[in-house]
Amino acid sequence: MKNQANANVGIEDAFNQLQTYKQDISDYMAYNEILVISDGVNAQTGSLSAGFDRFMQWRSPEQRDDKQLDVYAMETLIKNMMKRDVVLDLIQNFIIFETDGAKTFKVLAAYHQYYMVNKAVDAAAKTLQNPDSNRIGVVWHTQGSGKSLSMVFFSGIVSRKLGNPTILVVNDRNDLDDQLGQTFAAAHDYLRQTPQQAKSRTEVRDLLERKGGGIVFSTIQKFTPEDNEDRMPVLNTRSDIIVISDEAHRSQYGLKAKFTKNGVKYGYAQYMREALPNASFIGFTGTPIDFSDKSTRGVFGDYIDVYDMTAAVRDHATVRIYYENHIIPLDLDPQVQHKYEMVMEEAGVYNAGEETEEQKRRAEYTKLERLAGTKGRLEVLAKHFVKHFEARQAREFGKSIIVEMSRRNAVKLYDEIIRIRPNWHSDDLMRGKIKVIMTSDAASDGPELARHHTNAADRRKLQMRMKDDRDELQVVIVVDMWLTGFDAPAVNTMYIDKPMRGHNLMQAIARVNRVFKDKDGGLIVDYIGIADSLKTALQQYSDSDQEQTGINVDKAVSLMKEKYDIITNDYLYHVDYSGFTSEDRKASQKAFRTALNAVAALQPDQQHRFADTVVQLQKAHALVVTTEQAVAIAGEVGFFVAVKNALIKLMQTATDSRRKIGNSQLNLKLDQLVNQSVLADKPIDLYEELGLERPELSLLSDDFLDSVGKMPEKSLAMKLLERLLKGKIKAMTKMNLVQSRKFGDMLEASLDAYNRRGVTTELVIRKLIELAKTMQAAETEGQDLGLSLEEKAFYDALADEKRAAEELGADKLQEIARALVKEVRESAQRTDWVQRESARASMRIAVKRLLRKYGYPPDFTKSAVDTVVEQAEKMAFNQSVNHD
Repeated sequence: MKNQANANVGIEDAFNQLQTYKQDISDYMAYNEILVISDGVNAQTGSLSAGFDRFMQWRSPEQRDDKQLDVYAMETLIKNMMKRDVVLDLIQNFIIFETDGAKTFKVLAAYHQYYMVNKAVDAAAKTLQNPDSNRIGVVWHTQGSGKSLSMVFFSGIVSRKLGNPTILVVNDRNDLDDQLGQTFAAAHDYLRQTPQQAKSRTEVRDLLERKGGGIVFSTIQKFTPEDNEDRMPVLNTRSDIIVISDEAHRSQYGLKAKFTKNGVKYGYAQYMREALPNASFIGFTGTPIDFSDKSTRGVFGDYIDVYDMTAAVRDHATVRIYYENHIIPLDLDPQVQHKYEMVMEEAGVYNAGEETEEQKRRAEYTKLERLAGTKGRLEVLAKHFVKHFEARQAREFGKSIIVEMSRRNAVKLYDEIIRIRPNWHSDDLMRGKIKVIMTSDAASDGPELARHHTNAADRRKLQMRMKDDRDELQVVIVVDMWLTGFDAPAVNTMYIDKPMRGHNLMQAIARVNRVFKDKDGGLIVDYIGIADSLKTALQQYSDSDQEQTGINVDKAVSLMKEKYDIITNDYLYHVDYSGFTSEDRKASQKAFRTALNAVAALQPDQQHRFADTVVQLQKAHALVVTTEQAVAIAGEVGFFVAVKNALIKLMQTATDSRRKIGNSQLNLKLDQLVNQSVLADKPIDLYEELGLERPELSLLSDDFLDSVGKMPEKSLAMKLLERLLKGKIKAMTKMNLVQSRKFGDMLEASLDAYNRRGVTTELVIRKLIELAKTMQAAETEGQDLGLSLEEKAFYDALADEKRAAEELGADKLQEIARALVKEVRESAQRTDWVQRESARASMRIAVKRLLRKYGYPPDFTKSAVDTVVEQAEKMAFNQSVNHD
């Protein structure tokens, strides 16, 4: 916990301190279960292995619906999370381990998972005891908020607390069944049993005929009568069976009878209930689609818990999703339309006046697929994608998913992209920047599609590559796979060229809403026209949720313009930096120095606000980087970033990270925002940009100081000298306390006089140059006396008392200084006295004895001993570091 009264430290400093503990006392920290970080006001909690972006606030049950962050977060966490029963419950039931194959992660449930799971367990207990009800309820937790792990926590707790019921986890797609099954399988130690996945209708029947316990995975399609059966047979009449329906909609609603030419047929959901007549049902969903004939709550019961998009964004459990319209039209000549219909009719796809609704839909989709897959259109799409993707990458690191209508169109688009960027391709599964995620049958699809075929093992490897931030794989083209259940937090953009609607659309776009480092939001780029479908799907969400998805980019453009106007009209008003685009390096550097000089002359609080505004401009610009308005100012944004980076370097000392503006969230994407400005296309060397040779802190030559004194940008020169001298004094503190304090006081006095406007910039520059030369002379003084740096430090500590120095004389002080260095070195080798109070007390006694031996005046002995021992601690510490 950091000091709430210290404005220079924040909650991330507390997180960084814990990382130091993990490194320095790793054996002790290995047993830690819960970490809490706080700056006295804000407070967040996370696990031992969680990154800063995964630490979350803990809210009280009453605050869950509040739209704003809790201003009393520390008090809320203590009162609600630190209760004895809650802490013990968390340790016993809400901590789990995950692995990505290379590393193992400890995962602590977030507050919304904790509250929800306990409510769901209570609801399950009541339902199992009530013979008249089999509806446990519905959990609506938005995509990306940890729904899969919540199901694991729920399953583990009901298995232990409710008499080990049989748990059936149902999905409606094989890939989702595999993904969720893998999540449960990885948690077998927590679950205290190994989940089993049914691979066939026969196997699911065998697994569910058990007498108790077990966790079974199956797709709902496996619940169907055999060819020789009229109805689904009863598999188990036990009442302690809990069915967990993942994404509780789609096929889960099939309870009505349907008359067909083959007789009456029912949906899979009805057959499942016939097989397990006394089972209880709980639904988990991230998309609460509730159309007229499909009611999630009608099938599974009332909502147990709701954690919608608004809450998730507020808590930074997910990020916002933005929408960008780049529809590429589908033009079709009327004559081509007529020929197309003739071909389709000859092929038997449909016959005029006789086609069913299903045939009509398939025919229309086939026509749209053909139109969307024309070579000319895909060429345009590929060019736009490459330009857009690379522009996004220039602003922030991220990965992308392209959604195509069909496997054939996916391969065609891949080929067009590779024509533009051939170096992105590789035949090696484990290499290449772009891949198509699909299956193919060589016999029916032909070689063009077959070369992109992937099996389950291949796709697992590609998933690992996509989730690895260091892997070169940054783009995947998909059709249906990976649109649900696949999580790669670095994915920040989805390019959609496929009609989607309802829950399928909402689940797909949620691939970009995962929290990742400094990611501001996910972006949906629409090539086909999904805006209306998105609005329709959002009608089933809360009003606040609708504000979080599909946000119009116009809002971000307006924000970008607002921040741009503040910079140009407030901070750089009447500052001519127009030469920054010049190809003449001298002209561009002059513009750079002019702008930097202007902001360096601002008051410290104004400098901070300038830096904040530039960061806000960066964030807004990154979201709309491909718009005309953003392109028009891209160069200036890069220029402002360069000026801000240089200003930060002036504001902070060479070694004191506490003086940085804000934290890593404030300095968002500085290492990734490479842009059009030549000034920001590489790390800025401040001295090189100012036309100065980089000085060594230990040697500020007269020539260098004279060069600084002659700089025309006086505010900039003063800031540069201030930074250099603070860095030098900071370095001196490690070796010579007396001198560092003396020069530090002199520096502060000069700067205070300037800040009070008591002296001009030119005068304070002269004073700082004089101080630099005095410091340089003080360092050579020890050489003239024949003393080492350590001996000179003790000499200065003893001579700090003027009367004592006069009584003893320089020779005697030199003799004592040499003896002190010898004593400290010997003592440091004997024991780690810097870390042990008893050893430090022994050192004080030794110093007193040594001073008495050499006749140091007793009136000054106490203050001299304090200074000498403090200096000795510095010396011993430096020697221990160098020895290590």
